[in-house]
Formats: sequence, C-alpha cells, structure tokens
Amino acid sequence: MASAESQPRFGQSVKGLLSDKVGSCSGDVIALTRQVLKGSRSQELLGQAARNMVVQEDAILHSEDSLRKMSIITTHLQYQQEAIQKNVEHSRNLQDQLRHLQK
Repeated sequence: MASAESQPRFGQSVKGLLSDKVGSCSGDVIALTRQVLKGSRSQELLGQAARNMVVQEDAILHSEDSLRKMSIITTHLQYQQEAIQKNVEHSRNLQDQLRHLQK
C-alpha cells in the first residue's frame, strides 16, 4: 500500500516540477522575445542612422563644392578689383596730364 500511496504523490511532484519547468521556459521565451524585439529595434535605429549619415555626407559634399566655387569667384573678383584699381590710377594720371596740358 505504501507504494500505491507514493505513486500519486510522485505524480503530483512530477506535475509540480513539470509545471515549474514550463513556467520557467515560458519566462525564458518571453525574455528571448523581448531581446529579439530589442535587437530588431536596434537594427532599425542603425539603419536610420546610416541613412542619415548618407544624407549628411551628401550635404557636406555639396557644401565643399559650393565653397570651392565661391573660392574661384573670390579669386576672379580680386583680379577684377586689381584691374579696376590700376585703371583708376591710370585715369588719375591721365587727368593730371590733361590738366597740365590745359594750363
């Protein structure tokens, strides 16, 4: 009789252990799911960051091109300014010569 009584207790304890294990595994599955979702979100954020970097790189390249063009324009304007200054100086010399001739 002792063995007949111990079998239900053994069955009960096995069911309890099995229930605990199932609960533990469920918790592990939930934790794993959360981790996968977190990783998926990280991937989304990394993808967005990469797209933003490409946009920024394009903007930087465009800015560099604009600065290069502005540098060329500045150089041309300096040449023009020097030419104008020489012409103004030459004009003053001519005016002085004309005044001298008129006297």
